Amino acid sequence: MVRPERRTKVDLLAVALITVAAVVVGATLWHTGDLRATTLRTASEAAVVPAAPSSLPPSLGEVWSEPSPATDHPAVAGPSVVVGAEGTVRGLDPFSGAERWSYRRDLPLCTVGAAWDRAVTVYRKTRNCSEVTSLEGDTGQRGPQRNTDAEVGTRLIGDGTYLAAVGERLTEVWGSNLVRTLQYGEVPAPVNPERQPRTDCDQRSFATGNARLAVIERCGDDTADRLTVLLSRPDDDDEPEEVFSVSLDEQDATLVAVTDAHAVIATVDPPRIITFDSDGTQVGELPLADGEVQPTAQARRIPLTTTTDHQTFWYTGTSTIALSNEDASVQWTMPGTLGSGTLFAGSLLVPVPDGLAVLDPTSGDWLGELPVDRGGYSDEVTMDSIGPMVLEQRGDTLVALR
Repeated sequence: MVRPERRTKVDLLAVALITVAAVVVGATLWHTGDLRATTLRTASEAAVVPAAPSSLPPSLGEVWSEPSPATDHPAVAGPSVVVGAEGTVRGLDPFSGAERWSYRRDLPLCTVGAAWDRAVTVYRKTRNCSEVTSLEGDTGQRGPQRNTDAEVGTRLIGDGTYLAAVGERLTEVWGSNLVRTLQYGEVPAPVNPERQPRTDCDQRSFATGNARLAVIERCGDDTADRLTVLLSRPDDDDEPEEVFSVSLDEQDATLVAVTDAHAVIATVDPPRIITFDSDGTQVGELPLADGEVQPTAQARRIPLTTTTDHQTFWYTGTSTIALSNEDASVQWTMPGTLGSGTLFAGSLLVPVPDGLAVLDPTSGDWLGELPVDRGGYSDEVTMDSIGPMVLEQRGDTLVALR
């Protein structure tokens, strides 16, 4: 048998140095890595989405409230209400506001949304909002994740199938697995730059629907805006496929809605709604009352709308307008509102200064009013509901009513 080699002191010293180096490197990676800077607390058991009520309550009062500057409207993910602030995203019990799960990163939180019964979190790591993680709405367990080129200031807008991260120069669309299906605009370090039709454009307004992404943009030295409608899932994610793209006679238009049959925009001066068909041909124009479309609505890059299978309710800045999803015709107008509202117990609840107007969603008929004390808050209100709970986002605060 071969005699084993003798270990010298030098050999033992080398092994010790390698071991120490490995420990130091491991500790450094742990100390500076994403894992140490991430905390995930999941729910001990899955929850059930609470049943919706069959009738309206006689009154509504505040049950709980939480700060949520990372959302611009209530985010409902499965059975949880999702809020985001100071790097932490939390899934709350809708009845009590108690925390069911939480996800925290030692990074600035860009925005939070909800899609596919999951919370979708977007964090800023370097120069952009690059870290995207989805979390199961019932337990907070991690779902699909991705790195992205989304800009600072990005917001999320979805149509139930696809979710878009919209910025000022670049927009991305993702499927439910968070695989990118579309990249449009000024792409950082593009592999095939010739595939992007317009890269020198300010993207000003967005709408999504029926696997379509609509963008109003101002390109290069142009003085006119351009309306472009794209497929949310083209054959190649870096080669946008246009449904149509047309130059607008109007400046500072804002998108209202898009479907596979039409796109609807609105203008402030003069106030009106304009409809285009799927070929980009203008097929309708409806004048509105002076001052109907406020600059605050025009300034929103994502319109404040509530969408059902048959209707879209749009907040103009002063009124709520109901449009048909079939032909984009205006069905009714409710003046003096604060938002687009939410469907609840078969009625449309629309925020008004002293509470919630109860309307028939089809006809717009006034059915009553539920008083709500907002403690002096009188600005825009975005809404949603989950089970018997009515949710209002008032600025940076989410409020649950029952």
